[in-house]
Amino acid sequence: MAAAAALIALGAYALPTAQAEEPEGPAPKAGAGAAAYEEVWRTDFDGAAGSSPSGDDWIIDKGHGYEGGPANWGTGEVQSYTDRPENLQLDGEGHLKITALKDGDTWTSGRIESKRTDFAAPEGGKMRIEASMRLPDVQGDAALGYWPAFWTLGDQYRGNYWNWPGIGEFDIMENVNGENRTHGVLHCGVNPGGPCNETQGVGASTECQGTSCQAGFHTYALELDRSGATEELRWYQDGREFHSVSAADMDAETWANATHHGHFILLNLAMGGAFPDGVAGHATPTAATQPGGSLLVDHVAVSVEPAGGAG
Repeated sequence: MAAAAALIALGAYALPTAQAEEPEGPAPKAGAGAAAYEEVWRTDFDGAAGSSPSGDDWIIDKGHGYEGGPANWGTGEVQSYTDRPENLQLDGEGHLKITALKDGDTWTSGRIESKRTDFAAPEGGKMRIEASMRLPDVQGDAALGYWPAFWTLGDQYRGNYWNWPGIGEFDIMENVNGENRTHGVLHCGVNPGGPCNETQGVGASTECQGTSCQAGFHTYALELDRSGATEELRWYQDGREFHSVSAADMDAETWANATHHGHFILLNLAMGGAFPDGVAGHATPTAATQPGGSLLVDHVAVSVEPAGGAG
């Protein structure tokens, strides 16, 4: 979500750099040696329709930004986040449901973040974070401004809010304007510029295959692999690797500051902001944007493989 320390001018945000070509050939399984992973945390969003996600696991964010942090969450998004069930609820069918609504000229939506901030790959081991999600079923002009995201921030961001992007941000799944395409991005270093080319970050994208991103559930995952001579981040959609960044792509201090510590997980449905505006070429949402689109999340899970696990 590019939690920038200052708002980006409308239209200044380009697509994340290093856009990937579509993967060719058979789809590899996500994470060689995945059987060695041990699931250490999971949320399945079971519960009564209309109830809130578990307060033991999740914090519900509200308003237009953290107290003392950048306005509009640092991204220029226009909605106000609420804890109202109309915006944020369990749907009674095992899903988290985040819905973007409009009341007059005011957009509202939902955003949650994990209470835990210690999701990390052990030295010499690996970590995998995944979620199964169905993106808002809105396309074309009616989808302008929709920005669902599944991502992480470095633990030191909580309570500070001005140390981005040095503490690291892993965008595991971002989608804008209802496109049948999702993005994976690493944010790191300094803003602007630096080894992650901020504020854009180092990213790539891929289309959803089989069913569109909006027509069915797909699994989005990130692996942080610290088991080899060169550490690496890898992004997957339905088991297909479509993006990677390695420690060799930057200086050791920048890499360590982004990856060698805990992260917390975020799920949200933003409206408007630098990314959808940049892709559309103008400010979003527009008068044509249709409220009522919902992000559905089936589960979120974190798995870890200790040092010496199967590679």
